Amino acid sequence: MTMALNPRQLAMLQMVREHGALRIEALAERFHTTLQTVRRDVQRLTDAGVLERFHGGVRALDSSTRNTAHADRQRSHAEAKQRIARTVAAAIPRGSSLFMNIGTTVEAVARELLHHQGLRVVTNNLHVARTLSANPHCEVVVAGGTVRHEDLGVVGEAALSFIEQFKVDIGLIGISGIDPDGTLRDFDMREVMVARAIVAQSRQVWLVADSSKFGRPAMIEMAPLQAVHTLFTDLPPEPAFERLLRELGVRCVVAPA
Repeated sequence: MTMALNPRQLAMLQMVREHGALRIEALAERFHTTLQTVRRDVQRLTDAGVLERFHGGVRALDSSTRNTAHADRQRSHAEAKQRIARTVAAAIPRGSSLFMNIGTTVEAVARELLHHQGLRVVTNNLHVARTLSANPHCEVVVAGGTVRHEDLGVVGEAALSFIEQFKVDIGLIGISGIDPDGTLRDFDMREVMVARAIVAQSRQVWLVADSSKFGRPAMIEMAPLQAVHTLFTDLPPEPAFERLLRELGVRCVVAPA
């Protein structure tokens, strides 16, 4: 980096690198400044060759090939994820059967289900399994397979074959990025294969995605948006994406503040 950056711009760069991608509005809120100031800062960072602009936001240059660390993802947009999780939990009927896949927003939903009764949950996420094991009224079925050390997700052929044995009421999935055309994307092909099986074996698919996921790049296509019945998010989507949701018949639920 040859261009001198001020402390706010350096902090902004670090925040975007931690999150992978952020909207301009989110940066303005985080740094308590105007949209115009953020746009100038972002332009300086893109001129320095350390960030890349996309419509409505900015991303780290290497963010399409690898995800951020699990601990960083837990901290990222934690309040938004908690609001989404409360909204999702309130919508899950008593006595439902669920798939719950890998993702920190899905893990937040698990924490909100500790007092639900009559649930049967099939998961390839050991964080979800550990959380829900504290609920005596919830039966937890864990997929076998290869455990990813970084986030305790269970992936691989064994996990895929296991998931394909079930048909559940609701497939609750997280995702790393959503393209402007609605394509759902992720980083690990093994995780994507299991997620595709969850979509195929669910009577309804509920997607949980905070607003930072819109426009965030990820390398591998998981599914088209029309595979989703309901999207739960924390902020109203931009007009173009809202039109796309209507055209595809995808219900969008924005978690209340």
